[in-house]
Amino acid sequence: MSSRFGLQLAAQICRTGGVIAYPTESVYGLGCDPLNEASVYRLLELKQRRVEKGLILISDDLNKLMPFIDVNPQQQTQLLQQQDRPTTWLVPASALTPIWIRGVHEKVAVRITRHRVAAELCAGLPWPIVSTSANPAKKPAARNALRVRQYFDDRLDAIISAPVNVKGKPSVIRDLETGEILRA
Repeated sequence: MSSRFGLQLAAQICRTGGVIAYPTESVYGLGCDPLNEASVYRLLELKQRRVEKGLILISDDLNKLMPFIDVNPQQQTQLLQQQDRPTTWLVPASALTPIWIRGVHEKVAVRITRHRVAAELCAGLPWPIVSTSANPAKKPAARNALRVRQYFDDRLDAIISAPVNVKGKPSVIRDLETGEILRA
């Protein structure tokens, strides 16, 4: 389902409340519409993850992330700078960011994706997509569509089958305000 039509279909599934799996820079992710509370809670249940932990939002375009974050122009520029590795930034959450996205935190995790398939999926959406590794709690993250199927069977609405970066490391997690690296 990584054809242009397949990606458009997956985007439509997200727009109508579905939960999907898709490849990212290093692992498969579970995703849905971040503004659809029922979809997010369904994703959290599949992953066996507590809402308090918060989730990552990814997009192909910083403008789609702007309603969820509270950053100044200099910080916007920093978010757009190309990094050596995929970088997930912890940034101040806007007042509009739902608790089911930010959890108990005042910050929200965001990333501009450079993965071709994930970026094309995001391009088909008017907002960012939730991104959390496609695995139940305490299991290794799925790195291919077969593992996603083994973990979730028929409980997902779509699985986009395409490669992740074989040597890809998980994204660096960095605080935008302090520069602190939380995961290298």
